[in-house]
Amino acid sequence: MKRTIILDCDPGHDDAVALFLALASDALTVELVTTSAGNQTPEKTFLNARRLLALAGREDVPVAQGAPGPLRRSLIIADYVHGESGLDGADLPEPTAAPDTRSALDAMVQTIRAAASPITIVATGPLTNVAILLLAHPELKPQIELISIMGGACFGGNYTPNAEFNIYVDPEAADIVFNSGVPVAMFGLDVTLKAQVFAEDIAAIRALETRTGDVFAGLLDFFHLSTTPPLFAPEGHVEGIHMHDPCAVAWLIDPSLFTMLHTRVDVVTNDGHALGATVVDYNSTTGREPNALVAFDIDRPRFVQLLHTSLAQFA
Repeated sequence: MKRTIILDCDPGHDDAVALFLALASDALTVELVTTSAGNQTPEKTFLNARRLLALAGREDVPVAQGAPGPLRRSLIIADYVHGESGLDGADLPEPTAAPDTRSALDAMVQTIRAAASPITIVATGPLTNVAILLLAHPELKPQIELISIMGGACFGGNYTPNAEFNIYVDPEAADIVFNSGVPVAMFGLDVTLKAQVFAEDIAAIRALETRTGDVFAGLLDFFHLSTTPPLFAPEGHVEGIHMHDPCAVAWLIDPSLFTMLHTRVDVVTNDGHALGATVVDYNSTTGREPNALVAFDIDRPRFVQLLHTSLAQFA
């Protein structure tokens, strides 16, 4: 039986790959796309989601724009990674379908209420929209099967020494999600930094000789510019491109790709050096009830093959 998903994203190069993974999968039905602000401004991420669906030939999937910024903090964007458009590096088509005028909240509520079975939410950006949904409509929690997120880290951050970007942008929203009582699967830097794509993998995507292959090869070439090797990388080390967001989708398609740990995750919302950190009880020291499945390892070759076969399904 197919799993029906709402994809809440902030496209974003790796969000684009996550979207196409979901659209290509026989295991998933993408019922709704909602957009958050993060990798770029809310207007640009909304447009980017619509442009990607136009590329996929899937403008039947509705896209609803979410909150303009975090719950209580000023918006931070990652234009230094994703460029001026949020999807620099490729020429994307303009959408032809009229934009959906619903808010992300209204669209999520309507989709969840209309679903024949519980919905899965995949969130690959800051968790603002998901937190607003949970606060505004707690009665819908039983109709949400799972929230699969890209965000957080057990061991170190990528925006501050302690915090991963998506969580840091809106830590209060993340705290609400992890404490919602809805099952959460977390794909943080501990695993996403291992989900690497190398030059030969991009060449194989370009060799598809399709419009989609050309677009994604260009996107990945640009995304590669933001990748830096680990501080203590040995001489001659080649660091691949980190495919963060696709992990949150790939696990739904094939859970055997990942090694997961059921544990406790808490989010630091106090201002200071630890703001936005996800405190993962890796060694079960607190005795607190686990509230998330956290990914720590990935079968990279099979993951890359899944990316390739998924993109090959599009013209």
